[in-house]
Amino acid sequence: MTHTVIIPERLKITPEQFTQIAIANRDLRLEQTVTGELIIMPPTGGNTGKRNSTLNARFVLWNEQTQLGEVFDSSTAFRLPNGAARSPDIAWVRRDRWDALTPAQQETFPPLCPDFVLKLRSKTDSLSDLQAKMQEYLANGLQLGWLINIQGKTVEIYRAAQPMEQRDRPDTLDGEAVLSQFTLELGSIWDN
Repeated sequence: MTHTVIIPERLKITPEQFTQIAIANRDLRLEQTVTGELIIMPPTGGNTGKRNSTLNARFVLWNEQTQLGEVFDSSTAFRLPNGAARSPDIAWVRRDRWDALTPAQQETFPPLCPDFVLKLRSKTDSLSDLQAKMQEYLANGLQLGWLINIQGKTVEIYRAAQPMEQRDRPDTLDGEAVLSQFTLELGSIWDN
């Protein structure tokens, strides 16, 4: 059975209400802004979904080898310190930070900002909205973030306490000190 959810524009809800709505609507990708606005994320198209799967696989394989933390996909919402609930396309949390959470905190929306996030811009995404989200992650403790803009063939690199760096169609990205020994090959990402 299909249900249609009609939500008033700019509806503001509490974190507890967000949790209840998300549990009742598990098929929806939801986010909540720091001001309590509910955002329903549209599904991606085929090429974006394919790219996301490829990227996730690369992170999972690296993490299985290093065992340095935990990798999360876009279905995971994190409750940031500012109160927003955000779902990056890929997130990674250091092992010690993940293990410091209680089992109940790990089971729900983890109450922390990931150490690393990756956002892959789809055709329906506003670049300025994604850039604002990356800044929000930084303000909440992000150490490293990559915003891959397929349309512009650029990557914006966000680092804690540093200005954003933009690269034009890089072949690789280095995980630096945050993602030790990780290099992301981007050739096939640009071409698909």
